[in-house]
Amino acid sequence: MRFKRVFAIVLDSVGIGAAADASQFGDEGADTLGHIGDYFKGKLSLPHLARLGLSNIRQQAILGLPKANPAIGSFGKMGEVSVGKDSMDGHWEMMGLPVTKPLSFYPEGFPKEIIEKIEKFSGRKVVANRPASGTEIIKELGEHQMKTGDLIVYTSGDSVLQIAAHEEIIPLEELYKICRYCRSLMNGPEHTIGRVIARPYVGSDKDHFVRTSHRHDFSLKPYGSTALDAIQTAGYETIGIGKTNDIFSGQGLNRVYHNESNMDGMDHVDEVLGQDFTGFCFVNLVDFDAMYGHRRNPEGYGQALMDFDHRLGNVLANLREDDLLMLTADHGNDPCFKGTDHTREYVPLLVYSKSLVGNVDLGQRKTFADMGATILHNFDLPHENVGTSFLNELR
Repeated sequence: MRFKRVFAIVLDSVGIGAAADASQFGDEGADTLGHIGDYFKGKLSLPHLARLGLSNIRQQAILGLPKANPAIGSFGKMGEVSVGKDSMDGHWEMMGLPVTKPLSFYPEGFPKEIIEKIEKFSGRKVVANRPASGTEIIKELGEHQMKTGDLIVYTSGDSVLQIAAHEEIIPLEELYKICRYCRSLMNGPEHTIGRVIARPYVGSDKDHFVRTSHRHDFSLKPYGSTALDAIQTAGYETIGIGKTNDIFSGQGLNRVYHNESNMDGMDHVDEVLGQDFTGFCFVNLVDFDAMYGHRRNPEGYGQALMDFDHRLGNVLANLREDDLLMLTADHGNDPCFKGTDHTREYVPLLVYSKSLVGNVDLGQRKTFADMGATILHNFDLPHENVGTSFLNELR
């Protein structure tokens, strides 16, 4: 074992430029970090990410983030081989389990037989049943939902079934129960979706509705073992912070922390940093995606990055000599791009330890699974030939 504790923080949706296959997804020209830098016109201040080598990944630096010379971290980018660009696809691939078969999508809404089953089980009528922005659909139908108790069912460009409900009209446990039933309907073989998502909200009217942190993702269970399973089975600690637990349906995790926000998630990171354990801590910070990417809000997205960077300084200071930190993303969600869906992008890869010199160019990795392969390599555990470890490239 080279490092006793490994921390991986996923900045949900923080892509670093259109992937080679972006045209297959209609995402040519997407560039989450590049366009945010342009939007801030040189005033995007991310000193800790810059020192690690974030701009070094690119041929042209992100505006406002000079290339580090030398970088204190190792840097590169990873391409995705999974057939989708959802959070589940990205996280599973990081842990050595790419999604190789297309999941079900519903650009015309869900089939009549599915909707009828949901209505019969819940005793509530379904409205919407179409692709939509989450904030726009509750603005449109939220007041109706408060009057009738109907379920607002919608989807997106991802393989998801989402149900929005006002917390004062449909209690959380009832909403979760309905979502669990929906999950049972969509596990294949005819209908197989990645996630069923409970989307509770509060507020008095359409101008004041706000989605709450009680969101819950009911993900498809991993179809095979992951790096998390291997690490856990070997007797090491596995810790999930944020929606990591939801994405893996709890599989392979010893302990989990629910995040109320990015900053709450960083509080949990600080807490775990102070604990003595041997193993892997897998963190997801979802606000970049849910609060700003899907809402096409580059100003809020950039501010969230700067808030994270400020907290990253504390993490870097408190890492131990035998800790390894990895920073990456699971897909893109360019707030300056068309539509409101995820964007097919490369994701950044930044790797740091106080015991390493850094300034290593890890290049363009062929798959997100290189991250999981590296973590397994660190703990001297075998993997299923998915991904290539870069542990020996670090110095």
